[in-house]
Amino acid sequence: MDSAFTGKVLEIDLTDKKVDVTDLNMEDAKLFIGGKGLGAKMLWDRTEAGTDPLGPDNPLMFVTGPLTGLSAPTSGRYCVVTKSPLTGIFNDSHCGGFFGPALKKAGYDVLVIKGISDEPCTVVIQDDEVSIEDASDLWGKTTSETTVAMREKYHEDSLRVASIGPGGENMVKYAMINIDTHDQKERGGQAGRGGAGAVMGAKKLKAVAVKGTGTIGQAHPEAFKKASKEAYRITREDDFIPNRTKYGTPIWINPMNEYGILPTKNFQHAVFDDADDISGETMEQDIVEDNVSCYACPIRCGKHSVVKEGEFKGTKLEGPEYELLVLLGSNCCMGDLGAVSKASLLVDELGLDGITTGNVLGWAMECFEKGILSKEDFDGLEPRFGEAEPYIELIKKIAERKGVGDLLAEGVMRASEKVGQGTSEFAMHCKGMEFPGYEPRGSPGMGLAYATSDRGACHQRAWTVRAELEMEDRFSADGRAKLVKDTQDERAAAYSLVMCDFVPFGVPIFVDMFNTATGFDLTEDEYLKAGERMWNLARMFAVREGMDRQDDQLPKRLMEPLPDGPTKGNAFTQEMFDEMLDEYYTLRGWDENGIPTEDKLKELGLEFTL
Repeated sequence: MDSAFTGKVLEIDLTDKKVDVTDLNMEDAKLFIGGKGLGAKMLWDRTEAGTDPLGPDNPLMFVTGPLTGLSAPTSGRYCVVTKSPLTGIFNDSHCGGFFGPALKKAGYDVLVIKGISDEPCTVVIQDDEVSIEDASDLWGKTTSETTVAMREKYHEDSLRVASIGPGGENMVKYAMINIDTHDQKERGGQAGRGGAGAVMGAKKLKAVAVKGTGTIGQAHPEAFKKASKEAYRITREDDFIPNRTKYGTPIWINPMNEYGILPTKNFQHAVFDDADDISGETMEQDIVEDNVSCYACPIRCGKHSVVKEGEFKGTKLEGPEYELLVLLGSNCCMGDLGAVSKASLLVDELGLDGITTGNVLGWAMECFEKGILSKEDFDGLEPRFGEAEPYIELIKKIAERKGVGDLLAEGVMRASEKVGQGTSEFAMHCKGMEFPGYEPRGSPGMGLAYATSDRGACHQRAWTVRAELEMEDRFSADGRAKLVKDTQDERAAAYSLVMCDFVPFGVPIFVDMFNTATGFDLTEDEYLKAGERMWNLARMFAVREGMDRQDDQLPKRLMEPLPDGPTKGNAFTQEMFDEMLDEYYTLRGWDENGIPTEDKLKELGLEFTL
């Protein structure tokens, strides 16, 4: 029987310059599905406690899902899995575009890269031809310059290029991997969070380029086609999709501001007076030139934009997305859409996670505002909230690790630990990963979701905002633990297929497409159990690194009442949070310290983690 799995893993050792192809463990594929789950299992097997994230033994893995590259809507996604240099725990960073389907069509479910090259290099995959090439001429280039150079060198415009910029080369702890974003006809993407770009930089790997021309099988082609058609039908008929297409993710800027959930001034406020100036509506009117799509995606929410006036006139970019409009925008009190667009372009070109960068800048501005760090500490810059010039210069310094940029390149947890003077109280992170663009004091479930996320503060593991807005008491802690736990399990399974957040269908369609594509026969309950299995495996990875309840905590700032807006007066109390956490642990089958019990691990087939 044919299958959507290729059954092959491409293994590359940069130290020994060895290339090998091994068989995929199909039992793991059934238990962990693909993408996030399969990557977690492979990372567990290939690392041990204390493995240096920037050392030769930490693998960098590009992991597709069973639906990657097929005709299902949003089937262009894959994830990058590694041990995070930012947090020291499991990290999966998801990406769209066209790279994942190219890897799958080249014949590989997973690409594993280990070791460290003695010189800058690239990996070039053209179907079954794989080579490790010199990249000395590319070192120091931006991500788009690297993509252009690689396509010119190999005379191949359709070459899919995942590259790092100076941020990755200099091992900024939150450096990201950028994919094809210079292309003005198709959508690129970023493996953005957790510092996968720094791992790539530590390996002296400038880029991975892929061209795949093969076909991907399906166990039951006609049944898969029927399931996929139903998924498209639901997507086309969903009432929210037209707005998602028209405005993209920035559609949420004004609603989040109106509900008092928009992080502002380093999370000191949850409303921003200039929110509409950086909203999706203003973007669509002033800078968006075209919509672009990832592989096999009918939603087409990507935006190619050009700033047409002001100081940053002529800036061309993909985006900005919601998260960057918040963290580089309202969180830094930056209401100039041109400045936010320029900053968004810079983080992509230099290879930095924009979410963390915006948090770092907000923290730095507050340190300057409070007199904790001086103009001299900032190399003559005066980083004030809402001022564009120092904000832009600091991004460049971070990527190059020059002057104060070396401190800021470590992320807010380490930077605040080094500076001291109470700055940890407004360093907005969980487990070392900085907050995304939703204020938890206006959405209590998000607070619990950030604190318990398997990779540090993250909105994609359980985005509770919409559900909470529809609840009778949106500020209550009641029912939040179950909402978070159930959503985390469901999303873990979906991110293993790998599917996009934005599809408007759910478990029945996911399971139907998975089974007809692979030939497996998972029930809906077994599919959700697989998500729970993945979540517990990632938790055991953190436990193996010494983490427990004390790491599932929120910054002290969230214990302070919000000063204004519709969420004025809202704050977490430690008692409230502890009650939520206790309930969450009970629902998960974990002990009071947040460690999965032996019975729970055996139930999930995770005895090997004991």
